Amino acid sequence: MINYLRHKQIDKDRWDECISRSCNRRVYAFSWYLDLVSPGWDALVADNYTCVFPLTHKRKWTISYLAQPFFTQQLGVFCSKDEIAEREIADFIQAIPPEFKFIEIHLNAKNSYAGKAGETAMRTNYELDLSPAVEDLTRKYAQNTRRNIRKATESEIMISRTTGVDELIGLFRENFGKKEGKLKDHHYLTLRRLIVHCLVHHMGYILASKTKEGLLSAGAFFLFDQSRVYFLFAASSPEARENGAMFYLIDHFIAEKAGSNLILDFEGGNDPNLGRFYRSFGAVEVHYPALTVNRLSRVVELLLYFRRKLRK
Repeated sequence: MINYLRHKQIDKDRWDECISRSCNRRVYAFSWYLDLVSPGWDALVADNYTCVFPLTHKRKWTISYLAQPFFTQQLGVFCSKDEIAEREIADFIQAIPPEFKFIEIHLNAKNSYAGKAGETAMRTNYELDLSPAVEDLTRKYAQNTRRNIRKATESEIMISRTTGVDELIGLFRENFGKKEGKLKDHHYLTLRRLIVHCLVHHMGYILASKTKEGLLSAGAFFLFDQSRVYFLFAASSPEARENGAMFYLIDHFIAEKAGSNLILDFEGGNDPNLGRFYRSFGAVEVHYPALTVNRLSRVVELLLYFRRKLRK
C-alpha cells in the first residue's frame, strides 16, 4: 500500500535509511538535500519505507503542482531492494494526489515508465567510471581535450583548493549566469546553502584553476556520496576558452581519483555542447525519464494562458 505523507509526517531517519540502501541511491533524495532545495516536500511511502517517492511541490496562482527542484537531476522512486519493477513505478505515479494539477519531474535511471498517466521524454546524463588506472582513463580522452590540457600547461595554470563559495558562485553569475538569466537570487542562495552544508560536513570540495597571476579562471564543486561523486556546480571565465582551464581542472580530478571505486557523475548532457565536452573525457551516456502530467482542466489552462499574456 502506498501512503501519502505530509512533510511533518515523514520519518526522516527511516527515509534516509531507504535511500542509503537503494539500488539507485542518489544524493538528491536524502532528506537533508531535499530540505535545502525543496523545503516542505511531501512524500509517497510504501511497505514501511521500503519504497519512497519525494513530492517536490510548489504553488502558483492557487494551483499546486510538482516541479523538479534546481540542483537535483534525478528523483523518482527509490527502493531498498535490488530491482524496481515498472509496475511499481506506475503505481507510485498513479498514487500522486489529485491536488497536484500539473507534474513536471525527473525520475531516475532505474525507473522505467511507459504508462498512460502523462508523457515521458528521455534525458541524458554522462558518467565516468574512475576505477581504471590513470593511463587507461586518459587514453580515452579526445584529441581536443588533450590539446586544451597542453594549452593550460603552457599557460602555467595552477590547481587550487583555496577558492571560496562566494567566489565560485560569483564567477558563474558574472559570466554564464548573467547571459542565461535562468537562475534568480533565491536560487543562488539555495546553491550557497547547499555547498556550505556539504563543505561543513566534509562531503566535497571546491577545485579551482587559476592563472599564474592568481586569478580565478575556472572552478567546480565536487560532491561525494558513497561510490559516486557529482560535478555539482561549475563556472569559468571567458579566458578559460583560450587557456583550457576547465579541461585542466577535470583532468586533475580524474588523475587524483583514478583507481578508486568512484563514478564521476557529470550531471548533464542534453545540451549538445556539454555532452560533447563530457564525452571528450571518456564519459558514457546514461538515460533517465522526465515525466509530464497535465491534470488541469481546459478552462483553467485558458485562464492561465490569458493571465500570462496580461502580465507581459
